[in-house]
Amino acid sequence: MAEVINMPRLSDTMEEGVVAKWLKQKGDKVEEGDILAEIETDKATMEFESFYEGTLLHIGIEEGETAPVDTLLAIIGEEGEDISELLKGGGDADKKKQEDTSDSDEDEGEDEAESDGDSDDGGIPEGVEIITMPRLSDTMEEGTVASWLKKEGDKVEEGDILAEIETDKATMEFESFYEGTLLKIGLEEGETAKVDSLLAIIGPDGTDVSNVSVDGKSKKKSSAKSEKKDDKKEEKSEEKESKSSEKKSSGSSKNGGRIFASPLAKKMAEDKGIDLSDVEGSGGNGRIVKKDIEDYKPSEKPAEAKSEAKDTAAASQPYVPAGEESFEEIKNSQMRKTIAKRLGESKFNAPHYYLTIEVDMANAMASRKQINEMPDIKVSFNDMVIKASAMALRKHPQVNSQWTGESMKIAKHIHMGVAVAVEEGLVVPVLKFADQMSMTQIGNNVKDVAGKARNKKLQPKDMEGSTFTVSNLGMFGIVEFTSIINQPNSAILSVGTIVEKPVVKNGEIVIGNTMKLTLACDHRTVDGATGAAFLKTLRTYLENPVTMLA
Repeated sequence: MAEVINMPRLSDTMEEGVVAKWLKQKGDKVEEGDILAEIETDKATMEFESFYEGTLLHIGIEEGETAPVDTLLAIIGEEGEDISELLKGGGDADKKKQEDTSDSDEDEGEDEAESDGDSDDGGIPEGVEIITMPRLSDTMEEGTVASWLKKEGDKVEEGDILAEIETDKATMEFESFYEGTLLKIGLEEGETAKVDSLLAIIGPDGTDVSNVSVDGKSKKKSSAKSEKKDDKKEEKSEEKESKSSEKKSSGSSKNGGRIFASPLAKKMAEDKGIDLSDVEGSGGNGRIVKKDIEDYKPSEKPAEAKSEAKDTAAASQPYVPAGEESFEEIKNSQMRKTIAKRLGESKFNAPHYYLTIEVDMANAMASRKQINEMPDIKVSFNDMVIKASAMALRKHPQVNSQWTGESMKIAKHIHMGVAVAVEEGLVVPVLKFADQMSMTQIGNNVKDVAGKARNKKLQPKDMEGSTFTVSNLGMFGIVEFTSIINQPNSAILSVGTIVEKPVVKNGEIVIGNTMKLTLACDHRTVDGATGAAFLKTLRTYLENPVTMLA
């Protein structure tokens, strides 16, 4: 009988996995214990073996694809066995989903038809245009009316500035795409409203709009009008040609006064290198609008502009940025997704605070030099910090704790997490019972787990159970930094580089070597005095390494 194999949960935090590589292909014979595939989890890439024997009849997830835990991964059975019933469940579900979607689409179509019918019956008076709060920036969710440049009852021409709108980024002019009379103002100056809220209504003079509101029908009509504004402008261009020729006689300011132009016209003129003072405006009060820039020809420049010196003209030309905006999209790995999720939860849920001390490393440097002179022994400053931290935790057990909501759990054992940078992000292998290890043993174990991490050979059990974490960026020249707590730990120690600097000893300024350590604490479990006492003990161990032998 065929056996269904689902995406396995290969770590305690795994929610989905990626098939990195299939080691068996469809039709291959499979023995119990054979490796079927390599699965990339949120922590490592692991081999997944078969618990069944038979023929690989179906592969449900191709290489490189991501799927949630318990999704169909493969089917193993007897060669030639019919597995259509096993696959049919998903097919029926998909078919039903498609039918439901089809029914939903039909219902929506009927609703739209009814809606259109209602609007034809007079939901919005003929010729009336509803203007809603525009989205003037990509992140804008609401806007504030800074000032109205038109009042109720005023005549409005296409391209006229209706109001100044304050967005989340700037205060911007908002121009009308319609002409008519401003029949209603929906938001007074200083009021704030969401995008698509009623801003104003424009239509024929005297039209009653007291019962007009922004509903689904209105929004659709307004949206359609906005999308087709360019087409309307072209259709009306011939009708407005005679009006435009009359308005052009007034022109734009040429005597140093303000030049009235719509924001869109200003942007187009800047992109094309056109001096707005050379353009005759066809909008209200000689305002320059989009059509004027599109129709502008250099030959139409006034005679006095042509007589200017070439060097002056060249100097006045604005800088036009050139280039192509582009992004490289990199698919997030399972590890990167988990890092984002867990560190986000830690930062947002745990009330972090930070304590920093500066440690005199003169004795530590001398001790390390003497230790490393012994044959086949190499100890790093990181090994010394881990050993000193483990011993300090033994004296200050509250730092070696966890917050559960109902209680505070103080660990009697000391498991040190060591942050290791890998290509996809960060992993934290654990040194079990680190306080019982010598510095040499700590160094050997750190090298071992760091090598496994970089080669993706760490197992989930290698990264579970930490009670305290050490993160060291000193090898990169970082003097001081703060880390995010690796929950459920209550604290994490950030280790900086050793710096040569002037220090005061016995009342004299001498050259010293110091290192900064920053302890990030969860205030729910570790109070300031507790964290400070821990750092004081840690400083004693590092400044006098011989005390770690006591």
